[in-house]
Amino acid sequence: MNPILLNNWEGQSVTDVFTEFDDSRWSAYREPDAMPVEEKPEFKGAEILLASYGTPSYEGYAFVLFRRDGKLYEVNGSHCSCYGLEGQWEPEETTIEALRHRVKEGTLGEGGYDENPFAAELLQVLDALPADGVAMPQPEKKG
Repeated sequence: MNPILLNNWEGQSVTDVFTEFDDSRWSAYREPDAMPVEEKPEFKGAEILLASYGTPSYEGYAFVLFRRDGKLYEVNGSHCSCYGLEGQWEPEETTIEALRHRVKEGTLGEGGYDENPFAAELLQVLDALPADGVAMPQPEKKG
């Protein structure tokens, strides 16, 4: 499944998403021989399914859904005008059912003041996932 990157991350790469959360995101200050961000243990093996980042009024709000090692995880981050998302990569295990409930019965992904709408796209991702959220769908056999 190709990652869906929305709002400020539209047109960016998965590496850009990881870099925003990395403690050394200011790449100009990184050592030339520093480990690539996508190879760092906290990011390695994370298959991003959806990531959205909105920055209204010099603030920032981010949501990332990814799978790794047979489980679904979400990461939420926010910041004021003085900082970024660095140091906030704190994955929480989640389920399709929990996310669907938070979208349909709550306000997850609505946008609003945080200018970070992603509810419709998140529901599309959840609908495309197998029931357990992590198994890869098998291609249909032609015959």
